[in-house]
Amino acid sequence: MTDPDPLAATAFWSLAAGQGALRRETLAPPRDGEALVRTLFSGISRGTESLVFRGEVPESEWQRMRAPFQAGDFPFPVKYGYAAVGQVERGPAELAGRTVFCLQPHQDRFVAPANALVPLPAALPPRRAVLGANMETALNGLWDARPCLGDTVAVVGAGVVGCLLAALVARIPGTRVRLVDPDPGKLAVAERLGLHLLTPEEAERELTEACDLVFHVSGNPAGLPACLTLAGFEATVVELSWYGSQSVSLPLGRDFHARRLRLISSQVGTPAPARRARRSHRQRLFQALELLCDPVFEALVDGEVAFADLPEEMSRLAHGAPALCRVVRYD
Repeated sequence: MTDPDPLAATAFWSLAAGQGALRRETLAPPRDGEALVRTLFSGISRGTESLVFRGEVPESEWQRMRAPFQAGDFPFPVKYGYAAVGQVERGPAELAGRTVFCLQPHQDRFVAPANALVPLPAALPPRRAVLGANMETALNGLWDARPCLGDTVAVVGAGVVGCLLAALVARIPGTRVRLVDPDPGKLAVAERLGLHLLTPEEAERELTEACDLVFHVSGNPAGLPACLTLAGFEATVVELSWYGSQSVSLPLGRDFHARRLRLISSQVGTPAPARRARRSHRQRLFQALELLCDPVFEALVDGEVAFADLPEEMSRLAHGAPALCRVVRYD
């Protein structure tokens, strides 16, 4: 049912470790250069949002980890999220009635600067568009890694970003791509994406010291040492997982130096150096949305939850409930 007051809004807030609630608020009317957006869908970024919800953002990262339109401060209370798709109800003429993506927390209406709203390509359904932030992360990871034709590539972690990465790399001619994950339930999704899934044990037998490039996106500290095992001589390991306050132990003795391995980080907050001079954040996001026009990526949207049920769903996901991209539906 539509709220009679277009400036009344409801937003999801994380209030304490493992506790969230919906809160009412009143929006300021949009000014020149701003737009009022009614949200259709938002996506839960399971890894990062679970860390936020559990209160595991280290104090050293409280400023760097702020989402573009976050309200409140870490650790709590905080309104966090960055994958909203909605329809412009009021704003500049060129955006009126358009369906747009915005790096906005979970909220049924919001006001944002017009230049923060990216219109969806005509071929992209609004529900699938919530993958925009994940695809942007995957795209930035590829720009950091610079895969080449004919590379043997392992992607360790078959979450949303891992699947997107593997699917994009597999489109490079001659590449041999293996997605690695211990969960056999990921097999069906991998097959829908045209990817070959290996268990960690199978990967160790098939790929040890064989890969030109290894991406780590499992979010599990135990996954990164396994990536070093898969990397071949003078290969590159790209770390995309973010661990919050968790520590990661790496075997950098042994043959790490003898094999001249290269370990680099990839972080979506800044466009990768390979493209930074020629791609703005907005251009990168629009390119990510264009890539999502391929219907194959619908396989990563694995269910919906009503906005009213988001506090309970966030608790389930933060405590380990299996999911890829869970979409929040706004009625």
